[in-house]
Amino acid sequence: MSGEYRQYLFPHDHPRLAGVRGLDPYAYREHARTPGTFTGGLVEGWTPLYREEFRGVTEDGTLRPGLHDLAPAEPGEEAPVEAMVAAAHELLGALDDEGRKRISYDADDVEWQTWANPEFMQFDTGLRLDLQPVEVRERALALMRASLSPEGYELAHAMMLINGFLGEVVGLETVLNEFSYNVALYGEPDLRAPWGWQLFGHHCAVNCLVVEGRMVVSPVFLGAEPDEIDAGPRAGLRDVFADRIELGTALMAALPEEQRRAVTVYEQMVDPAMPPGRVHPGDERHLAGAFQDNRVIPVEGVRVADMPVDAQRAALAIAASFARLLPEGPRRARMREIEAHLDETWFCWIGGSQPGDVFYYRLQSPVLVAELDHHCGVFLDYDTPQPFHVHTVLRTPHGNDYGRAWVRQWQERHAGG
Repeated sequence: MSGEYRQYLFPHDHPRLAGVRGLDPYAYREHARTPGTFTGGLVEGWTPLYREEFRGVTEDGTLRPGLHDLAPAEPGEEAPVEAMVAAAHELLGALDDEGRKRISYDADDVEWQTWANPEFMQFDTGLRLDLQPVEVRERALALMRASLSPEGYELAHAMMLINGFLGEVVGLETVLNEFSYNVALYGEPDLRAPWGWQLFGHHCAVNCLVVEGRMVVSPVFLGAEPDEIDAGPRAGLRDVFADRIELGTALMAALPEEQRRAVTVYEQMVDPAMPPGRVHPGDERHLAGAFQDNRVIPVEGVRVADMPVDAQRAALAIAASFARLLPEGPRRARMREIEAHLDETWFCWIGGSQPGDVFYYRLQSPVLVAELDHHCGVFLDYDTPQPFHVHTVLRTPHGNDYGRAWVRQWQERHAGG
């Protein structure tokens, strides 16, 4: 129901909002680091993790060789590299020397791993867009548009628009706005050599790398609280994750009762049967979120290949929904990769599975982790997950988040060249 979230608005002078209102991003960053606070605890827990040597998410701690061999893109599956290079140069051309220095990193720099999805700027990587001129903001969006599919760009941009709307609703425009995001470039824009870009901030984090015409868009975090805009010039934008939600419940409905029980690893979103730490203060049920680049995530639930055909179709449709940020050619290559590992793909569920229920699910294989979770309130006042607050995470396990496996292979082949 449209506008359902409004019953959970804090009073304008509530300490949750009043203590932040008017702070600029850097003052709020210091405020968020305060020891003993909720956000301070998150910063303390996440900060050490990004400096760990990158290995990649695995299901058992062991990296599998040969999963991400670098070969030139197949005909018809090339990334739009030429358009991306042009858009990147347009962005760089809009910056002064200091801006170009701040936005630029090497293709394999650790700063890739500083992305985060909360509203506080834990790491000031690259350039903060809401502090940049309009021309720079627009050229950053143009780079996203040149790189992603039209529907993928619309989805990612919708997260930014909803974030701006939330800021207006709660009166925190200096912290939550359409451009309260950092953008960075990795490597020199080139038609063949590895390079990419990163945008991250509240409820939207996208990491994109291209090399030899191949593209990886991972990790990705997309979320919304609320999942709609119900006022103003963009009113009518809503249910942005409807496909992922409906496909999840459709998969569950297609399972026989015995498999539905086996897929449901916990019946409640916060379940007494959960081990300590299974619900994280920031990530809640997500396992593959920010700073989890090397996490071991054992498979759970039921193997997709053992499910009825209708459930298998729904599982592949979920994967396709997460892959839709990719342009048509790279998306086709990605789905072929995912389908090749269907025998090793698992699906698990937490919570209810009827329309309107809140839940978590994870689709996981050696080449894919896709998660969806309904969350508790952050800037709205509710302490149990609600259908209008959605988080989603996408990872490429076994070392190809940020295209790292491909970058290493490129560097080995061109060492000393």
